[in-house]
Amino acid sequence: MKAVIFDMDGILLDTESVSKICWKRAGQEYKIDNIDEIHFRCVGLNHFDTIEYLSKYVDSPDDFLNRTSELFSVVENEQGLKTMPFVVECLETLKNMGFRLAVASSTRAVKVMRQLKNAKIIDYFETITTGDTVEHSKPAPDIYLKAVDSLNLNVSDCVAIEDSPNGIYSAVAANIKCVMVPDQINPTEELKKITWHIIKSLNELPNLLKSENVGGVIK
Repeated sequence: MKAVIFDMDGILLDTESVSKICWKRAGQEYKIDNIDEIHFRCVGLNHFDTIEYLSKYVDSPDDFLNRTSELFSVVENEQGLKTMPFVVECLETLKNMGFRLAVASSTRAVKVMRQLKNAKIIDYFETITTGDTVEHSKPAPDIYLKAVDSLNLNVSDCVAIEDSPNGIYSAVAANIKCVMVPDQINPTEELKKITWHIIKSLNELPNLLKSENVGGVIK
């Protein structure tokens, strides 16, 4: 085991809770009844796939998504975005253990870079792969395969850290072992079957990788 590839939203930064509130408010403005379910289905999708999914329910998906972004920007600018619990401690420990660290986020590059910089954690990551650099993001495997290529490693050398079903499906489709750290979405029985491990917080990750990475070969 040589590298850990992190999702950003809901794993490194507490963006999912803010996003859920913004989508709910925009859903009320656009009179969308099942907005919670729609938001659930869109978690982990990139911009283009989100637009395609939204078009089933909204006459102007671009306008709707722009509105959610406006609402999100207000929160980000006025309050900032918090890191998830134990993020810095986890990254520091993994770095000291010799792991290479990367990000694979469905969010667009401009937002990912800005938010990681503002959170003062961007320097931990060797590479950052974003949703606007692949044709189809999560749950397709493209973004994780590209992240692995950016590190010049094999999928067997890496582990993915995810919180959403789409992210987990993406990692598993890329044949990468996936650790789930639940945030807004609890693991279903299906997710329990396909994830490698489920942990409560990033505080558990270093010890998990240490115990599973015996003699340089992951169990």
